[in-house]
Amino acid sequence: MSATQSTYLEEEGVYQFYMEYPVPAYLVALVAGDLIHADIGPRSRVWAEPCLLPTAISKLSGIVERWLTAAESLYGPYIWGRYDIVFLPPSFPIVAMENPCLTFIISSILESDEFLIIDVIHEVAHSWFGNAVTNATWEEMWLSEGLATYAQRRITTETYGAAFTCLETAFRLDALHRQMKLLGEDNPVSKLQVKLEPGVNPSNLMNLFTYEKGYCFVYYLSQLCGDPRHFDSFLRAYIEKYKFTSVVAQDLLDSFLNFFPELKEQCVESKAGLEFERWLNATGPPLAEPDLSQGSSLTRPVETLFKLWTTEPLDSVAAASSADLTKWRTFQTVLFLDRLLDGSPLPHEVIKKLSECYSSQLDSMNAEIRIRWLQIVVRNDYYPDLYKVRRFLENQMSRMYTIPLYEDLCTGTLKSFALEIFYQTQNQLHPNLRKTIQQILSQGLNPLPAIDTTAVTTDTPAMVLEDKVSEATNGAISLRDVNVSA
Repeated sequence: MSATQSTYLEEEGVYQFYMEYPVPAYLVALVAGDLIHADIGPRSRVWAEPCLLPTAISKLSGIVERWLTAAESLYGPYIWGRYDIVFLPPSFPIVAMENPCLTFIISSILESDEFLIIDVIHEVAHSWFGNAVTNATWEEMWLSEGLATYAQRRITTETYGAAFTCLETAFRLDALHRQMKLLGEDNPVSKLQVKLEPGVNPSNLMNLFTYEKGYCFVYYLSQLCGDPRHFDSFLRAYIEKYKFTSVVAQDLLDSFLNFFPELKEQCVESKAGLEFERWLNATGPPLAEPDLSQGSSLTRPVETLFKLWTTEPLDSVAAASSADLTKWRTFQTVLFLDRLLDGSPLPHEVIKKLSECYSSQLDSMNAEIRIRWLQIVVRNDYYPDLYKVRRFLENQMSRMYTIPLYEDLCTGTLKSFALEIFYQTQNQLHPNLRKTIQQILSQGLNPLPAIDTTAVTTDTPAMVLEDKVSEATNGAISLRDVNVSA
């Protein structure tokens, strides 16, 4: 349980838990199952089902303490005693949850080292921002998520360098602009201070604006200080002042201006076009974004390869030989594939050559990479690789790996295919996820005639399905559950 102390009375079969610090109700959580544990550091252990424990140990042994130590050097002592992690089944409906003393995280994330690093460090950051100091209302969730995202990136910069942090940030900001294009710049959920009024679904507050627009505002505040270490000092004072309480945005901003009186004298809160009030209440993209030039050594190869594949006339030989994706970081590959997704549908020659060059390579990579290739397959109606979509959805029960594909399948020509897979797998899905997919399947195109997609294999000619399915535009942008932790 999310508690600082626990005991087990074996004779009575009773577990007792105690939390010595005040916490908001949403951080009270309990997990039950066939769980065993192993220590991975002086104050950390992992809990998992027996089949997963060796993997969890190999991925995290020793490094969680490194992250905690880096966070303490920036923001002060870790106050919760233990930092344990429990890995939950793939059907767990969110990526991770920062319950004090015991982070809940989906086991699917063990596939990708880089996403695992980011997600766990994000939850570590919540130990200060969200758990120690909490947003008073859900209308200002950015106070937790924006600050935790900023702290996460300070920690990754300290432990993995600025280039890696800039690459991950570029990937997330790309996703933010994708979501902005989908929702429209005047959508109320793009505000940092969202009003829970008629027409606003509270569930929609768990979006990239809360994280990334919130991060951009916090980053902007740090830049006003001139040196991020000065801002670190402010955040340590902020934590100490408001520890174990709930705050509103004005508490943070007043504390900021009082900590830096020279900035208050300059009236930075009223700087034209960058007013604090505008940051909080204007819809649309961030008013300013961070300088990511320190990541150019990692982002430039992505931009070069994308340009080679999308410049006419296509020189597939030059494109294929310009980069070896097996040597790239995961975030480089997903950034490249996301940009191909943004450009889909692609010319048939391009998608065919992409498949010839990369499809077999991508098969052996992690789920974050594979889902993006499969979305490209779906959005381009590329039937030779469609059997891989079926195989993926039969084995992935996570929201973040199912919703995007079902959205794309139902936007294009393959709704019957989606229905067939759903009927086969629905009993393996979390009830909330099952309901969401049912809603997706009930919208959009009218149901198409049944298609025998079970016959689609690597040897199946593309014409088998092309003869049976009418063409439809696949240009809609999917509201992908970009791997966002709580």
